[in-house]
Amino acid sequence: MGINSGAPGIVSDWVSTRFEGFRWGLVINLGLIALLGVLALYSVAGGSLFPWALNHALRFIPATILMLMLASIRIDTWRFLAYFIYAAGLLLLIAVETNGQIVNGARRWVDIGPVRIQPSEIIKIGMVLAVAAYYRDVTHHYGWNARSLLTAIPALALIAAPAFLVFHQPDLGTALLVVATGCAVIFFAGLDLRVIVAALGGATAALPFFYFYVMKPYQRERVTTFLNPEQDPLGAGYHVIQSKIAIGSAGILGKGYLNGSQAQLDYLPEKQTDFIFTSIAEEFGLFGAILVLGFYGALLLQTIFLAEKLKDPFARLAVAGVWAITILHVVINIGMVMGLLPVVGVPLPLISHGGTAMITIMVSYAVVLSATRSNN
Repeated sequence: MGINSGAPGIVSDWVSTRFEGFRWGLVINLGLIALLGVLALYSVAGGSLFPWALNHALRFIPATILMLMLASIRIDTWRFLAYFIYAAGLLLLIAVETNGQIVNGARRWVDIGPVRIQPSEIIKIGMVLAVAAYYRDVTHHYGWNARSLLTAIPALALIAAPAFLVFHQPDLGTALLVVATGCAVIFFAGLDLRVIVAALGGATAALPFFYFYVMKPYQRERVTTFLNPEQDPLGAGYHVIQSKIAIGSAGILGKGYLNGSQAQLDYLPEKQTDFIFTSIAEEFGLFGAILVLGFYGALLLQTIFLAEKLKDPFARLAVAGVWAITILHVVINIGMVMGLLPVVGVPLPLISHGGTAMITIMVSYAVVLSATRSNN
């Protein structure tokens, strides 16, 4: 060690070792999406940092630091912790049932000290890791045979347990998202396509029973509103109608930053969370909508290409699961604000205001970065 070496040299060596092969392009992409979120939240607040924009920015800074710290962990450690993270998520969901906080008629939050968290967000990544770890350790799960079907049962149980607890909150949208994400991981694990087609056929056949005997009245109302929002324009259909007016009146270049009439005049409900994409499209038009989709598209392409290069089955499935989480959130959120899907309360990643959702997506991408770093 030379005379100029010391603490700074030790730190730089540690950093270069920990972050060797790091995908900084992925980190930058996440930062740009979060920046769009800050700008959009500043606008929907009428040109004010309060109450959402500054809070969003201040949350993103520690979330990024946490992501970088967790990304330095080897992927083998994530595999070891997978079931523990899943179990912790389930315990938090049970805590919601027993001691959760009711907000807007739903029991979805739990207080841990001074912090209020939404466990249904946390369980998404926990479930992905658990299913990926399960398929890492099993064999003979390919093909159209009884053994592969039996092998899928424990994985389906890992998905069904949190989905049931989330549905009971009630939160149908997140429950369906948990199921879809878990099934995507099973698909990437190599389950025969005929099994998936058969499962989809069975699910389709069960829809009438699910609609009439499982769904709550307000959930059935969302379905009928999706099919015909004009039947209750001042009630159940109000959200979607106002959103479609905002998007449809924007044109190619939009009405200009801070000039979105539907958002600025409070015609647009939940403009800081579920309908944040609407305010962006209204102010920046088709150009702004394409820009948002472009950032997400770049993130999704980077993620799935990285998954294809990974050698370890757990790493590949975990990264594919994060890809599924991201694309499902984007498609469902944008689809519902455009009236193409029922309104189910799914946030737009890193743009919608929400602390637990932000932490979850950043931890998810810590897994992605850890996997690609370990692969190198």
